[in-house]
Amino acid sequence: MFERRVLVTGGSGFLGSHLCDRLVARGDDVICADNLFTGRKRNIAHLLDKPNFEFTRHDVTFPLYVEVDQIYNLACPASPVHYQHDPVQTTKTSVHGAINMLGLAKRLKARIFQASTSEVYGDPDVHPQPEEYWGRVNPIGIRSCYDEGKRCAETLFFDYHRQHKLDIRVARIFNTYGPRMHPNDGRVVSNFIVQALKGQDITLYGDGQQTRSFCYVDDLIEAFIRFMEKDGVTGPINIGNPNEFTMLELADAVLDLTGSKSKKIHRPLPSDDPKQRQPDITKAQAEFGWEPKVQLREGLTRTIAYFDGLLKEGDPLIVGR
Repeated sequence: MFERRVLVTGGSGFLGSHLCDRLVARGDDVICADNLFTGRKRNIAHLLDKPNFEFTRHDVTFPLYVEVDQIYNLACPASPVHYQHDPVQTTKTSVHGAINMLGLAKRLKARIFQASTSEVYGDPDVHPQPEEYWGRVNPIGIRSCYDEGKRCAETLFFDYHRQHKLDIRVARIFNTYGPRMHPNDGRVVSNFIVQALKGQDITLYGDGQQTRSFCYVDDLIEAFIRFMEKDGVTGPINIGNPNEFTMLELADAVLDLTGSKSKKIHRPLPSDDPKQRQPDITKAQAEFGWEPKVQLREGLTRTIAYFDGLLKEGDPLIVGR
């Protein structure tokens, strides 16, 4: 018998596939549910012949009837390019998806993890962002479908916890990068790397002085598992790397590591784009002894190798850019 049965929604996506890897490797019986809007079958292809892994094509806006002990709810497009493609569906995925997964957890008395986001803080006027900060979010902007959808999902999780005594975990994820990022997700790390590898101009928005904090995917998944295994802690808890970099610094690091001759160009800053992002991870350190270990240049080197491999094999998502 396998140790436990675990459902991962969004399991063939960037984060979900890495989580499935860890859970399968430790012996859990894993059900990966994904509608493949942004997830890719290639991300989980190496798991399909494992006896303790099962893939089901499913959209979380519809109920799912399975028997599991734990649920990781990661289903939702997480980059502006993808979540703004169909903003109504994005909000449905966050809200209806949360309702459906919480209902499943309630019936099964299962522990449930919500992949929330640093976007709940909006364009913050508190820096770095602690969990107690309520945020500064535009409720009617072009990013609101994601920001407010995730905020509403957190509300639902805590109301299910208070009203039905549900065993919840809410993690607020800050910028994460690594192999299996979607080549066309429009995120800054994948954008810069693909542009550099193809010799295209590196696109910076605004003056390039806005900052982000980049967490390597392996560090993030370690935090997920530690948080889920910790009894009596609901969160919300920030998970991210507190080391802060400007977009110009990131672009220079990518150019250096790829040896690219790409030029840096500037474009207007998108609407509601946060100027700063940096997590306060004091709670993650105190509650389950976690802090990131992979430094930016090391993580970028691994990520560059992944995208270089996609280019060499002629992956249509990257070649056609």
